Amino acid sequence: MKKKLILAGVLILCLMKSKAQVKDSSFRKSTVKKTEIDLVYNQYFQDGHNSAVTGGSGTEKLTVYSPFFSIKHSAKNGTVQFKGGADVISSASTDNIDFVVSSASRRDMRTYANLNFGKVFLNERLQVNAGTGFSVESDYTSIPFELSAGLLSKNKMRTLNLTFQMYSDDLRWGRLNSDLRKPTKLIYPQELRNKEWFDTYKRKSYNVKLSIRQVINKRNILGIYPEISIQEGLLSTPFHRVYFNNGDLKVENLPDQRIKGIFGIQLNSFVGKKTILKNKLEYYTDDFGIRNLAFDHETSFKIRPVLILSPNFRLSFQKGSRYFAPKDQHSVSEMYYTSDYDLSDFQTTQVGLSGRFIAGKNLSRHFSWNDVKLAYAFYHRSNGLNAHILSLVFKGVRYNK
Repeated sequence: MKKKLILAGVLILCLMKSKAQVKDSSFRKSTVKKTEIDLVYNQYFQDGHNSAVTGGSGTEKLTVYSPFFSIKHSAKNGTVQFKGGADVISSASTDNIDFVVSSASRRDMRTYANLNFGKVFLNERLQVNAGTGFSVESDYTSIPFELSAGLLSKNKMRTLNLTFQMYSDDLRWGRLNSDLRKPTKLIYPQELRNKEWFDTYKRKSYNVKLSIRQVINKRNILGIYPEISIQEGLLSTPFHRVYFNNGDLKVENLPDQRIKGIFGIQLNSFVGKKTILKNKLEYYTDDFGIRNLAFDHETSFKIRPVLILSPNFRLSFQKGSRYFAPKDQHSVSEMYYTSDYDLSDFQTTQVGLSGRFIAGKNLSRHFSWNDVKLAYAFYHRSNGLNAHILSLVFKGVRYNK
């Protein structure tokens, strides 16, 4: 369940003086530089009984603590943004995928950071961004690269944004082990470590996203979001078990290429002066046979000038992959097989409420605390998976001429 990201912008102040309808020859344009600071804390609690680590049955109890921060500096010609954070994961099934068995509950951690540079052109109508970073876990390393371009129409009624992303992943274990500090091997279920199940440990992903936002009138904004992704390499999770109908036990095996497509459409409507409706419909498909249709809705009420409440919900319906079957139901004649319930048939419901307090308080001459947001959501999946999600966000801005 992934979460979160940050808004950006460039603020231009123009100082003009006039005298008797004659333009002053001493006209100067002053650009204010600003640094946006976001501090985020997320906490995720999950429970269920279909763990893929233990072959489609067993506890899915999981807790994730996720601190995150972002610093974005904006000037006349562009932006520089740094984002970093960590996911501290406590899971009852982690012992089953590690080389060290210690207790009923083990901890793992993912750390990540990204650096992004942006440049503006065409009188600030075109912005080009490029960025990279890293994500490291005990059995996973990912190096991302992103390039995007956003164009604002001359009448400022339409925005086009094209994004290309590439991820290069290494799925070997050992980086966070104090004795190794380097990747060594793929990690398999404890009782299946008598051989190498895969001849590659790398995975590459390529994503192309298009965003089209059109102002229809004073009250409605339409967004269209197509996306296509291609993955190749090791797409199986090496520590997932699969139990067959004849008693055999193997490591999950999936094709080494996957093509995914997403099409989303969103309509934001301003109802009166204090209410905004946000509705989004999204369709997902891939060549594993998965189909998913999701509907999101959020209503934002401006209770007071400084307080906004936003109840929201999400419904989704998924048709599972042709490669999925529950525990003990796969046939040994199958080429590809998984008991990961993320790839199964299910329906989901998520309901939540967020509150945003717009402080706009100057803590010093150059620093302003803009707002704080607190959000809660409850997630339910028809196969018995339940989750609670808490988020707390602080936003501040520092101005420098």
